Amino acid sequence: MPDTCCNHSDPVFDSSSFLKQLTQRPGIYQMLDQAGKLLYVGKAKNLKNRVSSYFRARGLNSKTLALVAKIHRIDVTVTNSETEALLLEHNLIKQHRPPYNILLRDDKSYPYIYLSADQYPRLSIHRGAKKNKGEYFGPYPNTGAVRESLNFLQKVFQVRQCENSFFKNRSRPCLQYQIKRCQGPCVAMEGDRSYAEAVEHTRMFLQGKSKDLMNGLANSMEQAAEQLEFESAALLRDQIAYLQRVQEEQCIEGEKGDVDIVAAAVKAGMACVQILFVRAGRILGSRSYYPRFQLEDSEEALLASFIAQKYLSKSEAALPPQIVTHCSLADAELLSQALTVHSGRGVAISCKVRSHRAQWLKLAQTTAQQNLNSHMASRQKVLQRFEDLQTKLSLPEVPQRLECFDISHSSGERAVASCVVFDSNGPAKSDYRRFNIENITPGDDYAAMKQALLRRYKRIKGGDGKLPDILFIDGGKGQLTQAREVMEELALQGVLLIGVAKGSSRKPGLETLIVEGREMTLPGDSAALHLIQHIRDEAHRFAITGHKQRRDKARRTSVLEGIAGVGAKRRKELLRHFGGLQGITGASAKELSKVAGISEKLAKDIYASLHNE
Repeated sequence: MPDTCCNHSDPVFDSSSFLKQLTQRPGIYQMLDQAGKLLYVGKAKNLKNRVSSYFRARGLNSKTLALVAKIHRIDVTVTNSETEALLLEHNLIKQHRPPYNILLRDDKSYPYIYLSADQYPRLSIHRGAKKNKGEYFGPYPNTGAVRESLNFLQKVFQVRQCENSFFKNRSRPCLQYQIKRCQGPCVAMEGDRSYAEAVEHTRMFLQGKSKDLMNGLANSMEQAAEQLEFESAALLRDQIAYLQRVQEEQCIEGEKGDVDIVAAAVKAGMACVQILFVRAGRILGSRSYYPRFQLEDSEEALLASFIAQKYLSKSEAALPPQIVTHCSLADAELLSQALTVHSGRGVAISCKVRSHRAQWLKLAQTTAQQNLNSHMASRQKVLQRFEDLQTKLSLPEVPQRLECFDISHSSGERAVASCVVFDSNGPAKSDYRRFNIENITPGDDYAAMKQALLRRYKRIKGGDGKLPDILFIDGGKGQLTQAREVMEELALQGVLLIGVAKGSSRKPGLETLIVEGREMTLPGDSAALHLIQHIRDEAHRFAITGHKQRRDKARRTSVLEGIAGVGAKRRKELLRHFGGLQGITGASAKELSKVAGISEKLAKDIYASLHNE
């Protein structure tokens, strides 16, 4: 059953709190006024995203604004799929006719498959009220889906689909019997028992009991073969084959149903490559890639380069026998040969496909375009934040590269410094770096910051990497001073240094920026501040993650493992002799030498290592 939730406690609808707890699952939403009258019903693949769109600050038309002004409550019903949501939406609109819904021109109800209750039941398509005796299966999203199912059932089980008036007036079997699409019950061609079995098999299939049905048919086939009824066994075999084929759903070529569908979309100097992974005829998933794309390059060159890098990498263990692209590749034959050698079996690359593969290719192209549009929209937001940062800091031009450093440790233990990088595309994660801090006084954040900065920018000065336009330091004047000293020591210029200090309340939005010796704050709704918070939080997250990994690794490691000459066997002998690490630490070098396998020299080395001598 669908899950339903609602929000109706406040006299004025609180959209903010409602949206925070709203699910991202598919379903329908019902908007009601203060009197409880239904205003609008809608369906959504993602309820949170769809309902949120009604409460954005701008871009709403007059009809939507009028609707939103009347909302007092929103009831939500979560469904298992978008198709189920569509059917539920249709039923509610038809039942309640909400004033803000546009009714469909085709106001027909959804179709069902009807199995009549006659002596020789009939299969047919049905709409409207379920007045006649019999069984109704569905609903189906459209008549095409029903007719496809009826055609399949007619071919496999041969249950009649003719009108009763036609059925009652037959004196000899019709053409459907001749082409083996009906058992001819009108003139008792196959017998009542055979027809009853066909009807029962049809019922099981429509009820979704395909596994039980196939097992039963397989048993019957074996029995028929044992009794030398080979014609019956062959018929059952064909029925099983048909069922297996339809169970594969999207598979149209049996074992050849493994294929990767690759399509690209290019716009405004950006590109998205979309891959649909089809296995055994089913789309198991997809993935989007956003490779760097030069404006003068073509989609063909982009895909050729992408396929080579993606599939010839050592990490690609399993290649499908076919890769389908949306455009012809000049080097397709060469790529195919290389992939064949790489995988040890034939791999074909093609672009001219039909039927289901053509549909998958169209889906991949549409998805690539949609994802590219979304990606560009996200990039546009990043650009707006960069431009606002330029305005707020009065910079001569828009910064192109930002870096931020942070330090993480637990009471000085296992300190780790992080460096995260943002460019005009957002976080540039391939440029992130971590630094394990060594040989400083535990808890000395200033020394830790200086060590990390020196290690980072010595490499950049040596040609390994790019200097940022702005360097953010998570901390106050002390940490910022370390950054200034490092830049002076390395004679690096052209980098704006900014300290990001938490306010007295340490709440987001109240940060103090230290820029060139002066302090400043930005409005809480500033896009520039949001960008600074984003890069600062990302540096914090990256540092904490690295520190936890380092700390946990150290805690899982015995101090004996770092001593040269002490392997697993000698560690075991030491622990067994002294009963634990505490006993080993308290032992003298002479006592250590009494352990089997520990020489006097090694005992002195162990003692010196344990006591930092």
